[in-house]
Amino acid sequence: MGQSEQEPSSPSDPRLPPGQRVQRGWPALHYGPVPRFKPLTWDLQVFGATALAEKHSWDFEGFNALPRTTVRADLHCVTRFSVLDSDWTGVSAALLLDLVPPDRDVTHVMVWAEYGYSANLRLADFAAPDTLLATHRNGETITAEHGFPVRLVVPRLYAWKGPKWVRAVEYMRADRRGFWEERGYHNRADPWREQRYSHQEEPGDGPLR
Repeated sequence: MGQSEQEPSSPSDPRLPPGQRVQRGWPALHYGPVPRFKPLTWDLQVFGATALAEKHSWDFEGFNALPRTTVRADLHCVTRFSVLDSDWTGVSAALLLDLVPPDRDVTHVMVWAEYGYSANLRLADFAAPDTLLATHRNGETITAEHGFPVRLVVPRLYAWKGPKWVRAVEYMRADRRGFWEERGYHNRADPWREQRYSHQEEPGDGPLR
């Protein structure tokens, strides 16, 4: 993890969710080692309850040929730091949904990453205009420790919902907890409601355990 500094901010700063502080720099937090990128075998898959009941995949060259978009958005870590005003560039999750439409009964997605890491999202959160399969931040390629070649960025949720080293998106007709959700983190992860831990969940916030 690189060194970084906390920057003082006003509690009334409208960009900050409750309990967060502004972070200068971008700490690298993750579970397990940084995977080795293998461009000849890397692919990104979409599977599960697709409209045509078929799996679709792109190799590294094919994924990089997809149209790109840039959004300015903040990143809020559940450990209470926030990185503000980053320009994220990548493939819009909405474009992925257009290219590989989900079945009409799909309500959630599971985003899979290297080593079997996963994060579940409501379909509406995945389809939001600012949700990206990001490859660049502030004009620079994301480094390996930050998720190269692809990380999911979901600005409306805590950052654990945006896995690094993404490899697949699974369409689901029912919710299912991901890696951290099975280990005590909140199923929905809305930073504006401070949905940090599973003991805060209300009826309807997640699947039955």
